[in-house]
Amino acid sequence: MEALAEQGVTVLFKADAERMRDGVRPWTFVANGGPFHEDLLVRTDAASVEDCLKTCLPQLRDRGLVIPE
Repeated sequence: MEALAEQGVTVLFKADAERMRDGVRPWTFVANGGPFHEDLLVRTDAASVEDCLKTCLPQLRDRGLVIPE
């Protein structure tokens, strides 16, 4: 996530206790643009942090962001 921040992207991970208790995709990942990526918005809700990353990292790479493996 540090690599994204260095490229001007703000990243947020959230764990929602109520959704976790209800068994409904408690993790949220949001990445939005900074000075170089104003129109960037990538968001997902998922069952785990890993699932968030599997969904969002390819989208971010497709938009030209460099993210180490």
